[in-house]
Amino acid sequence: MSLLKEKYRKEIVPALKERHGYKNVMQVPRLEKVVLNIGVGEAITNAKALEAAERDLATITGQHAVTTRAKKSIAAFKLRTGMPIGLKVTLRGERMYDFFDKLVNAVLCHIRDFQGISRDSFDGHGNYTLAFREQTMFPEIDHEKIDRLRGLELSIVTTAKTDEEGRGLLGLLGMPFTKE
Repeated sequence: MSLLKEKYRKEIVPALKERHGYKNVMQVPRLEKVVLNIGVGEAITNAKALEAAERDLATITGQHAVTTRAKKSIAAFKLRTGMPIGLKVTLRGERMYDFFDKLVNAVLCHIRDFQGISRDSFDGHGNYTLAFREQTMFPEIDHEKIDRLRGLELSIVTTAKTDEEGRGLLGLLGMPFTKE
């Protein structure tokens, strides 16, 4: 069992239960999944771009990426329905907790001039989305082997019902929010 999951069970669950007055342990919000997404618009003209992005995602997460495809045709972008336009990886269980721990302790703290992450990126249901300008923020990425910088979106899905509950959960898990 990962250290973060153990900390969640022993420290965070009782703290959240007391703070929000939950009667049952199953009411306490928890991490459900972490989804990483890379949009690869250049894949329309360059098939190798998709392979490079998939390699980067697999290196970061330790898991194979799934190709996302266009749902609509858009003539202005030369895009047809079903064309590959991105990649995503969904992490659950131990890999999710290990990745979240790495995100908080190795990635976010090494950002230059880091003041904390925004408290406002919740979706109204306790889920948090964070975007990175480049994949090189992660320590596993070898700077010599990347062909170009790509943006990366990270969504943390929780079982929280409100943003306040989600913010409390992520804060206790170590997410460095700004002071406001």
